[in-house]
Amino acid sequence: MTLVKSTARIKRGLNNKGKYATSTENRRIVWEYIIWPLILELDRSYFTPRDYHKIRDKVSIEKNIPISKMTGGMISLMVKDILVWDKKYYSIHYELIPYLRKRTSLDYATVLREISSKK
Repeated sequence: MTLVKSTARIKRGLNNKGKYATSTENRRIVWEYIIWPLILELDRSYFTPRDYHKIRDKVSIEKNIPISKMTGGMISLMVKDILVWDKKYYSIHYELIPYLRKRTSLDYATVLREISSKK
């Protein structure tokens, strides 16, 4: 990378993370700050876009995280099949429902282990 390009990256405030590390971080943030707390609050395995937007906006202000970053994380969770969209609701992967029943904390690393170990 030339000096001009690296200076431009610094001025734009971009970090040195690669594309995959950034996507993983976005998924983790959305899961741990928005999705799982929302699921526990609602006490059900699905939620509406309105539910999501309400908590997303609150977290965005409290944690100073851009909404665009959280949107990318949400889409990425759907691509990874952690969340499913059925035109009316978002729902979590069925392997995660026992964690909801126990009302336990569920970090992103555990989510990945649970979903990938069952395939």
